[in-house]
Amino acid sequence: MIECVFTVDYEIYGNGRGSLRDLVYEPAGRLRAVFRKWDAPLVVFVKAAEMEILGDRKADPAIGLVERQIREFHAAGSEIGLHLHPQWYNARYESARWQLDLEEYNLCLLSSDRIDRIIGRAIAYLRRVLGESAFAPCSFRAGNWLLQPTGAVSRSLAAHGLKVDSSVFKGGRQHRYRLDYRRSLGNGYFWSFSQDVNVPDSGGVLLEIPTFSRMVPIWRMFTSKRIGLQKKAPLDPARTEDGSNRLRDYARLTYPMKLDFCRLSATEMSGMLERERRLDRDDPGVYRPIVAIGHTKDLLDVETVDAFLSYLQRNSIPVTTLRESYEKIMGPAGRSGGPSSPSVAGMPTRPE
Repeated sequence: MIECVFTVDYEIYGNGRGSLRDLVYEPAGRLRAVFRKWDAPLVVFVKAAEMEILGDRKADPAIGLVERQIREFHAAGSEIGLHLHPQWYNARYESARWQLDLEEYNLCLLSSDRIDRIIGRAIAYLRRVLGESAFAPCSFRAGNWLLQPTGAVSRSLAAHGLKVDSSVFKGGRQHRYRLDYRRSLGNGYFWSFSQDVNVPDSGGVLLEIPTFSRMVPIWRMFTSKRIGLQKKAPLDPARTEDGSNRLRDYARLTYPMKLDFCRLSATEMSGMLERERRLDRDDPGVYRPIVAIGHTKDLLDVETVDAFLSYLQRNSIPVTTLRESYEKIMGPAGRSGGPSSPSVAGMPTRPE
């Protein structure tokens, strides 16, 4: 059984440049209209630290609109997930630009106490915005996909009530931050984990439902749409300081192409799903949650999203959320007992 999960990272550029109205509020509004047309849910990964600091410093006049829009997404049935770029919490605004604390860029490298405080603060912000003191996000996505080293963060997320991570993209590699998701290529469509997000663990504290990716020849990554988005984005010092590392990341024959509805065409996305449909016809008993990703700051056109949603409907592929996928995988035991339930221990694995 195939289901598609659409996730959007709700954020401005990584260096703090850009307006909330242009890069978050208006593109998210266009996206919401398309999903409303198809009566489909969306997982909105709110970049909580960024939004809290922009609001507290009164740094962007559209913060009120953005927070109202988050409440509207939640009220309409979309899932509100937690997305964290912890470098925002010690940010300073100097010389007309944000100076982010790059010492805290990777949440996983901080002390256990600091990790707990950051996650707790971010959830408190979401509760305040939604006006729900008991709100607990189910899903998490790390800033820049950085969920290594895994152990302390996974324990803290689970302690704060989160159930699902979607930071992994199989085959991913970032030399600068020592991120290496190549080992996960041998995993299935989901797996539980604790100490290493790459390694399935039947007693794990969290469930990984990775952002869907396919290993493709490296030349397929250099399309005009991708290059245009790259040129449009301002330089992010946390990602461009050492260009040699980026070259090393791309110095490979195949590269993981994410199912990114902002960077791919509708034809490219449907092509990725066609292989899954063939596998599903051969083995319909395997549950296949396919996670698509996008970023409000990258949304150039909604026509691509509309066309892909049309493709899914024509082929009877439901659209769901990470919370609903978690409940399908875990069953009644998982809803109360966490991802150590036996249904996950027996999950299928299928190499890419």
